[in-house]
Amino acid sequence: MAPYEPAQDTSETGELRAGRRKAARYVVPVAVAGVAAATIGLVPALATSGDPDLPDITAQELIEKVAASETQQLSGNVKISTDLGLPSMGGMAGGFAGGGSADRGEDGEGSAADPRAKLMELASGTHTLRVAADGPDKQKVSVLDDAAEYSLIHNGDEMWAYDSASNEAYHAKAPDGEAHQGEGKRDGKAPEGLPATPAEFADQALKAVDDTTSVEVDGTAQVAGRDAYRLVVKPKQSGSTVGQITVAVDARTGTPLKFTLTPASGGAAVVDVGFTKVDFGKPSASTFDFTPPKGAKVTEADDKAKGRDAEDRAKGGKEFTEQDLNDLKVIGEGWSSIAELKLPGGQGLPTAGSGDVPPDAQKLLDSLGDRVDGTFGSGTVFSTRLINALVTDDGTVYVGAVTKDALVKAANR
Repeated sequence: MAPYEPAQDTSETGELRAGRRKAARYVVPVAVAGVAAATIGLVPALATSGDPDLPDITAQELIEKVAASETQQLSGNVKISTDLGLPSMGGMAGGFAGGGSADRGEDGEGSAADPRAKLMELASGTHTLRVAADGPDKQKVSVLDDAAEYSLIHNGDEMWAYDSASNEAYHAKAPDGEAHQGEGKRDGKAPEGLPATPAEFADQALKAVDDTTSVEVDGTAQVAGRDAYRLVVKPKQSGSTVGQITVAVDARTGTPLKFTLTPASGGAAVVDVGFTKVDFGKPSASTFDFTPPKGAKVTEADDKAKGRDAEDRAKGGKEFTEQDLNDLKVIGEGWSSIAELKLPGGQGLPTAGSGDVPPDAQKLLDSLGDRVDGTFGSGTVFSTRLINALVTDDGTVYVGAVTKDALVKAANR
C-alpha cells in the first residue's frame, strides 16, 4: 500500500491536522486521575491466529479512523513490556519517584500507595494490568502481582490508589480539567499528560507525522481476538534512536489495540503495550466504587503536599518546576530534534560523595554515564535504548531520542 504523505501546513490543512490530534487525545481516556499510571501502557504481545482479510485502507484513512473513534467505554486485560536497557531498579524505584516506601522518611510518614512509586516500577520489565473506562470521568487501572494488587480509581472528582500488599490507600481530588495545567508546584496529585493507554501512546506517535516521517499500512493482524490494521510509523531522518512504531488499530472501532516501539539498534521492543482481552461494553458502575478496607492506612494527598512544602521552606530548598524550563531550546526538527536546557543553579551534576545524591541514585547514574569531551568542554552522556542525554560540566543538558554522536554535535555547534 502506498505510504502516507502528509500535506503541507497550509492554514487549512494545519487546522485539520490540529483537529485530528485533538480528537486522538480523547479516543480512550483511561488516564486515572490525569494519567496516574503514567508509564503504564495498556497492551500485550500480538495474539496472532492468522492475518485477517480486511478491505484495503490507506494510511491517511486509517489515521482519520483513529481520530474519529468514539470509544469511551471498555474493559479488559493488558500487558506491558518495557526494556529501556536500564539496570534493575530494585528498591530505587520509590526513591526516584518520590513516593512509596522510599518516601516515608525516618518518621515512617508517607504512603506505599502513592502513585509516583508505581510509575517507576512499571518503567521496566513485564506487567499485567486490568483496565476499565466509562467516559472521561470514570477509569480504573489495576496492576496485578502474584500475591497482591495495586489499583488506581478515578470516579468523578475523586481519585483513590490502593496497595493491597501494605493495606494502604492514597486519596486525592482528581485534576480539574485545565485548572491544573502548567502548575509548577507539587500538589500531591498524580502527574498529567503522560500516555497510559495504547490510544494515548499512538497519539504521541501520530503527532510526529510530518515530512520527516514515513507512515504506511503494513498488513493486518489479530489483537485480543479482534481484527486490526497495522500502521507503521518510521523516521526518515538519520540519527534517531527510534527504528519504527507499529500501531494495531481495531478495524471496527478505530481504537488502537497495541503499540510497539522498536529501536533503531534492533533487538527487543523498547515498549510493547497491548490488550490481551478487551470488551467495548459499558463496565458495571460498581467497578469504579472504592471504600478503604477496614484497618487501612489512608494518606490524604493535600496533607502530604503541605508537609513537603513546609519541609522545603524549613530547609530553604527550591522546587524544580516547569518554570525552570522557560529557557528550553529545541535544536533540529522532527525525530532528530534535541532539547537544550540549563540545570537549576547553572551547575553540572553533583559528584559522588557530595551528599547531594542518594546512594541508589548515584549507583544508577554511574552505571549509565559515559564521559565525553568536545569543543563545548566535558560532560557525561546518560544512555538508554531510546532516550539519551548529555549533561555538560557547566550545567547544560542536551536530550532527545537521538544517538550520542548527535548530542555531542549539538553541544559543539
